[in-house]
Amino acid sequence: MEASVILPILKKKLAFLSGGKDRRSGLILTIPLCLEQTNMDELSVTLDYLLSIPSEKCKARGFTVIVDGRKSQWNVVKTVVVMLQVILVSANKLTRYIEPCQLTEDFGGSLTYDHMDWLNKRLVFEKFTKESTSLLDELALINNGSDKGNQQEKERSVDLNFLPSVDPETVLQTGHELLSELQQRRFNGSDGGVSWSPMDDELLAQPQVMKLLDSLREQYTRYQEVCRQRSKRTQLEEIQQKVMQVVNWLEGPGSEQLRAQWGIGDSIRASQALQQKHEEIESQHSEWFAVYVELNQQIAALLNAGDEEDLVELKSLQQQLSDVCYRQASQLEFRQNLLQAALEFHGVAQDLSQQLDGLLGMLCVDVAPADGASIQQTLKLLEEKLKSVDVGLQGLREKGQGLLDQISNQASWAYGKDVTIENKENVDHIQGVMEDMQLRKQRCEDMVDVRRLKMLQMVQLFKCEEDAAQAVEWLSELLDALLKTHIRLGDDAQETKVLLEKHRKFVDVAQSTYDYGRQLLQATVVLCQSLRCTSRSSGDTLPRLNRVWKQFTIASEERVHRLEMAIAFHSNAEKILQDCPEEPEAINDEEQFDEIEAVGKSLLDRLTVPVVYPDGTEQYFGSPSDMASTAEHIRDRMKLVSLKRQQLRHPEMVTTES
Repeated sequence: MEASVILPILKKKLAFLSGGKDRRSGLILTIPLCLEQTNMDELSVTLDYLLSIPSEKCKARGFTVIVDGRKSQWNVVKTVVVMLQVILVSANKLTRYIEPCQLTEDFGGSLTYDHMDWLNKRLVFEKFTKESTSLLDELALINNGSDKGNQQEKERSVDLNFLPSVDPETVLQTGHELLSELQQRRFNGSDGGVSWSPMDDELLAQPQVMKLLDSLREQYTRYQEVCRQRSKRTQLEEIQQKVMQVVNWLEGPGSEQLRAQWGIGDSIRASQALQQKHEEIESQHSEWFAVYVELNQQIAALLNAGDEEDLVELKSLQQQLSDVCYRQASQLEFRQNLLQAALEFHGVAQDLSQQLDGLLGMLCVDVAPADGASIQQTLKLLEEKLKSVDVGLQGLREKGQGLLDQISNQASWAYGKDVTIENKENVDHIQGVMEDMQLRKQRCEDMVDVRRLKMLQMVQLFKCEEDAAQAVEWLSELLDALLKTHIRLGDDAQETKVLLEKHRKFVDVAQSTYDYGRQLLQATVVLCQSLRCTSRSSGDTLPRLNRVWKQFTIASEERVHRLEMAIAFHSNAEKILQDCPEEPEAINDEEQFDEIEAVGKSLLDRLTVPVVYPDGTEQYFGSPSDMASTAEHIRDRMKLVSLKRQQLRHPEMVTTES
């Protein structure tokens, strides 16, 4: 019977064991009757419970029952006395049988008793006893089950009895608190002396609490070891299960994903799409790699604190997990590097294609440069573009070769799959792109050569046109110099002959200039025919050249006529003016004088006549003052000739005058 079952009855204090003893060391049972009618059944239950508490040894010494009927009716007292078969004595005679220190204050003694305190402690004790006994049975079952050799029974024991019904720590703490309370009440009296507790070692069995605590500690220690072993085994099994999950996924779906991704794309957009798909695959792998990191840390912790028997298995799991994860990570990195190389290759190919398109577009547009400088600028731009294409093609070859080298290493992680066909498609695509770019570059180079030749011919054309225009300018300058500076006719025949010779050389220079201009214009015609274009200046320059040359020719002929007339005039005049006694008859020839006079007058008249060009325009040699000076010199010479003529006609006049 437990106190908790009859707690309401026990609280009524129908009877109690105060802890006091009689002179025979028998326990004192006190029955305090009250004014209310006592329920005999409840009293019987109370007595049965109280008498079940002492040990058999204590029961053998007997009991002293004190029925306190001072506050009750006689018939109730009588009933109890008859029921218990006790001897009636008065209260003042109790000391004959019991020491005062063993009596409570109600009977004049000094023994302290608190019924509710005793009841609460009794409830704690019974609860502890019940829980500890049940817990010991459960722990023994668990511990004994874990010691069995049969693995199947061990697993079944773990499934059924792994957790006890109550917390061992709580039960142990309750027991220690109970034991501490018992020890304190036993040895510490309220008045400084010994105070007997109602939970004496004979009444409450303090050694029983200690024994239960010792047993609990022993079983709990074993239980903790069992739990540790089971936890370690469970953790090891969980780790093994997770390791296999990671390994199976990486070698299964993960590897299948990578095997399905073998292409490199045929453009930047295609490569970017493959990269995006690869990032999705990497994202899925990252989740499993995170599990790998966590498992690796757990395995490392177990290796540091594990038993010898688990080290081999743990190291094997760790090695297997690391091998698979590192291999898969290497494959992912290889694939990422391959796609990055493919993206760079296609990027260079696209840039090169755009450069070739730009160069081709430039070559397909017909050029109409304004001058040689613009042609030189265009040629320079073409050369720069062609050089840029060369650099781009070289970069494409380098990127392509690097990509081919990476593809050739792809078989090292193909898991036995034949990737020759897939690789051949990638290799053919890369080589095809490089060959196509090479052919396009070659076509552009050929077109650049043609364009370069054409533009060089255009440079020659412009040069010829410029030089032809320059020849016209030179010829115009020679004409201007002829009219403005070639004025003098000489003071005598010798000087005039020198002037005539210089004039002829001057005419030779003009003739060379004219011929040079004609050749240049003929070259422009040939170049225009080759270039299939129209010369900008040939239609204007040639008429100008011919017009200036015609004007120069007319002016030059007029200059020659004047010089020749001047030579004739000076030669005849000099013959007459010189004293020649050997030829008196020649000097006396009147016809010579007339001829000289006629030539002089003609020359003077010619000086006053302008040069008339075919277009009707007129141009004089030199300025009027220049012409007047020349004419004055001729008149002076004519005067001398006239004077000579008079001397020959009338010699006496000369003598008289002299």
